[in-house]
Amino acid sequence: MSVIYLLISISIVVALVFLYIFIRAVKSGQFDDDYTPSVRILFDDELKKNPNKSEKQN
Repeated sequence: MSVIYLLISISIVVALVFLYIFIRAVKSGQFDDDYTPSVRILFDDELKKNPNKSEKQN
């Protein structure tokens, strides 16, 4: 039974370490997208399709 408590406590510590590393990476800007905003103007705008268009033709 003590082995289960040991494994659970170790897994919680490992999970907390990964959570800390993830939060630190997010706050430091590791996952910021610097490329897409600069090329977004090059993409064509998508036309919005009107779902009621078929009803107006009748």
